Amino acid sequence: MQDIGDFLHNRVLLVALIACFIAQGLKLVIELIKNRKLNVRVLVTTGGMPSAHSALVTALAAGVGETIGWASPEFALATVFAIIVMYDAAGVRQAAGKQARILNQMIDELFDEKHEFSQDRLKELLGHTPVQVIAGSVLGVAIYLLSRSAY
Repeated sequence: MQDIGDFLHNRVLLVALIACFIAQGLKLVIELIKNRKLNVRVLVTTGGMPSAHSALVTALAAGVGETIGWASPEFALATVFAIIVMYDAAGVRQAAGKQARILNQMIDELFDEKHEFSQDRLKELLGHTPVQVIAGSVLGVAIYLLSRSAY
Protein backbone atom coordinates (compact mmCIF):
# COMPACT_ATOMS: atom_id res chain seq x y z
CA MET A 1 0.00 0.00 0.00
CA GLN A 2 2.96 2.32 0.47
CA ASP A 3 3.47 2.26 -3.32
CA ILE A 4 0.06 3.88 -3.84
CA GLY A 5 0.96 6.59 -1.37
CA ASP A 6 4.20 7.22 -3.26
CA PHE A 7 2.25 7.47 -6.51
CA LEU A 8 -0.09 10.08 -5.03
CA HIS A 9 2.88 12.13 -3.81
CA ASN A 10 4.58 12.27 -7.22
CA ARG A 11 4.16 15.99 -7.86
CA VAL A 12 5.48 15.86 -11.44
CA LEU A 13 3.01 13.14 -12.43
CA LEU A 14 0.09 14.80 -10.66
CA VAL A 15 0.72 18.17 -12.31
CA ALA A 16 1.00 16.49 -15.74
CA LEU A 17 -2.32 14.70 -15.18
CA ILE A 18 -3.94 17.93 -13.97
CA ALA A 19 -2.71 19.69 -17.13
CA CYS A 20 -4.31 16.95 -19.22
CA PHE A 21 -7.63 17.20 -17.36
CA ILE A 22 -7.65 21.00 -17.60
CA ALA A 23 -7.04 20.79 -21.36
CA GLN A 24 -9.94 18.33 -21.70
CA GLY A 25 -12.14 20.65 -19.63
CA LEU A 26 -11.19 23.58 -21.84
CA LYS A 27 -12.36 21.57 -24.85
CA LEU A 28 -15.80 21.40 -23.24
CA VAL A 29 -15.84 25.17 -22.61
CA ILE A 30 -14.64 25.94 -26.15
CA GLU A 31 -17.25 23.61 -27.61
CA LEU A 32 -19.94 25.30 -25.53
CA ILE A 33 -18.89 28.78 -26.66
CA LYS A 34 -18.39 27.76 -30.29
CA ASN A 35 -21.59 25.73 -30.82
CA ARG A 36 -23.74 27.05 -27.97
CA LYS A 37 -24.53 23.55 -26.74
CA LEU A 38 -23.12 21.27 -24.06
CA ASN A 39 -21.37 18.30 -25.64
CA VAL A 40 -19.76 16.21 -22.90
CA ARG A 41 -18.47 13.74 -25.49
CA VAL A 42 -15.52 16.08 -26.10
CA LEU A 43 -14.23 15.08 -22.67
CA VAL A 44 -13.40 11.59 -23.91
CA THR A 45 -12.61 12.10 -27.58
CA THR A 46 -9.35 12.83 -29.36
CA GLY A 47 -8.64 15.99 -31.29
CA GLY A 48 -9.86 19.48 -30.61
CA MET A 49 -8.49 22.62 -28.97
CA PRO A 50 -6.23 22.46 -27.00
CA SER A 51 -4.34 19.21 -27.32
CA ALA A 52 -4.55 17.40 -23.97
CA HIS A 53 -1.75 15.06 -25.06
CA SER A 54 0.54 18.04 -25.63
CA ALA A 55 -0.42 19.59 -22.29
CA LEU A 56 0.32 16.30 -20.51
CA VAL A 57 3.73 15.65 -22.04
CA THR A 58 5.01 19.23 -21.84
CA ALA A 59 3.99 19.54 -18.19
CA LEU A 60 5.73 16.21 -17.58
CA ALA A 61 8.92 17.30 -19.37
CA ALA A 62 8.96 20.66 -17.54
CA GLY A 63 8.51 18.88 -14.21
CA VAL A 64 11.27 16.39 -14.91
CA GLY A 65 13.60 19.16 -16.07
CA GLU A 66 13.06 21.31 -13.01
CA THR A 67 13.06 18.43 -10.52
CA ILE A 68 15.98 16.34 -11.77
CA GLY A 69 17.85 18.84 -13.91
CA TRP A 70 17.70 20.34 -17.38
CA ALA A 71 20.88 18.47 -18.41
CA SER A 72 19.71 15.10 -17.07
CA PRO A 73 19.09 12.02 -19.22
CA GLU A 74 15.59 11.86 -17.70
CA PHE A 75 14.76 15.34 -19.05
CA ALA A 76 16.14 14.34 -22.46
CA LEU A 77 13.92 11.24 -22.39
CA ALA A 78 10.83 13.24 -21.38
CA THR A 79 11.53 15.83 -24.09
CA VAL A 80 11.97 13.25 -26.85
CA PHE A 81 8.80 11.51 -25.64
CA ALA A 82 6.94 14.85 -25.78
CA ILE A 83 8.19 15.58 -29.30
CA ILE A 84 7.09 12.15 -30.54
CA VAL A 85 3.64 12.49 -28.96
CA MET A 86 3.11 15.99 -30.38
CA TYR A 87 4.39 14.98 -33.82
CA ASP A 88 2.02 12.03 -33.82
CA ALA A 89 -0.91 14.21 -32.72
CA ALA A 90 -0.34 16.82 -35.43
CA GLY A 91 1.10 14.64 -38.16
CA VAL A 92 0.16 10.99 -38.27
CA ARG A 93 -3.26 11.18 -36.60
CA GLN A 94 -4.18 14.34 -38.53
CA ALA A 95 -3.36 12.54 -41.81
CA ALA A 96 -5.41 9.52 -40.73
CA GLY A 97 -8.35 11.85 -40.05
CA LYS A 98 -8.07 13.34 -43.54
CA GLN A 99 -8.03 9.86 -45.04
CA ALA A 100 -11.13 8.92 -43.00
CA ARG A 101 -12.93 12.04 -44.28
CA ILE A 102 -12.16 11.11 -47.90
CA LEU A 103 -13.20 7.47 -47.39
CA ASN A 104 -16.47 8.56 -45.74
CA GLN A 105 -17.16 10.88 -48.68
CA MET A 106 -16.45 8.07 -51.16
CA ILE A 107 -18.82 5.74 -49.31
CA ASP A 108 -21.52 8.42 -49.23
CA GLU A 109 -21.19 8.92 -52.99
CA LEU A 110 -21.05 5.20 -53.85
CA PHE A 111 -23.81 4.06 -51.52
CA ASP A 112 -26.60 6.56 -51.89
CA GLU A 113 -30.13 5.97 -50.58
CA LYS A 114 -30.60 2.95 -52.86
CA HIS A 115 -27.83 0.87 -51.34
CA GLU A 116 -27.30 -0.42 -47.84
CA PHE A 117 -23.89 0.02 -46.23
CA SER A 118 -23.74 -1.58 -42.79
CA GLN A 119 -20.38 -0.38 -41.50
CA ASP A 120 -19.97 2.56 -39.15
CA ARG A 121 -18.50 5.76 -40.51
CA LEU A 122 -14.80 6.26 -39.85
CA LYS A 123 -13.86 8.76 -37.17
CA GLU A 124 -12.57 11.89 -38.88
CA LEU A 125 -11.32 13.99 -35.97
CA LEU A 126 -8.33 11.97 -34.80
CA GLY A 127 -5.50 14.42 -34.60
CA HIS A 128 -4.73 18.05 -33.97
CA THR A 129 -3.77 21.04 -36.03
CA PRO A 130 -0.35 22.51 -35.26
CA VAL A 131 -2.07 25.42 -33.48
CA GLN A 132 -3.94 23.00 -31.19
CA VAL A 133 -0.67 21.19 -30.37
CA ILE A 134 1.14 24.46 -29.64
CA ALA A 135 -1.76 25.68 -27.48
CA GLY A 136 -1.70 22.42 -25.54
CA SER A 137 2.04 22.56 -24.99
CA VAL A 138 1.91 26.20 -23.84
CA LEU A 139 -0.93 25.24 -21.49
CA GLY A 140 1.09 22.32 -20.10
CA VAL A 141 4.14 24.46 -19.33
CA ALA A 142 1.94 27.23 -17.89
CA ILE A 143 0.14 24.81 -15.57
CA TYR A 144 3.46 23.39 -14.41
CA LEU A 145 4.80 26.89 -13.72
CA LEU A 146 1.62 27.83 -11.85
CA SER A 147 1.86 24.66 -9.78
CA ARG A 148 5.29 25.70 -8.50
CA SER A 149 3.69 28.46 -6.43
CA ALA A 150 1.20 25.99 -4.96
CA TYR A 151 3.94 23.84 -3.43
